[in-house]
Amino acid sequence: QVQLVESGGGLVQPGGSLRLSCAASGSIFSIYNMGWYRQAPGKQRELVAQITSGGTTNYADSVKGRFTISRDNAKNTVFLQMNSLKPEDTAVYYCNADVLYKSRSGYTREDIWGQGTQVTANS
Repeated sequence: QVQLVESGGGLVQPGGSLRLSCAASGSIFSIYNMGWYRQAPGKQRELVAQITSGGTTNYADSVKGRFTISRDNAKNTVFLQMNSLKPEDTAVYYCNADVLYKSRSGYTREDIWGQGTQVTANS
């Protein structure tokens, strides 16, 4: 099986910065798209940023120019650099990866989610 482990969340004042990391582990053969989603209380989970294995990125309009997604393919890790944080960025942030891994039946392709990390931008 494959696991995604996130780190880097926390409490920051508005205007501050945080860097999230998400490392994938297990019998990984290949990782396609990786991304970050967030869910605020009472709201649906939404895409924040996504990056392909080739490095093409996609951002939600609300974070363009403030957040940067990147990945280290050799380490199966994705990052989210968040600058100029606003109170409305407060949410649980989830890592997501489209993973092909070796399983008992051969190879399995699955959409994997991390456990989530809390980000709070509040004075």
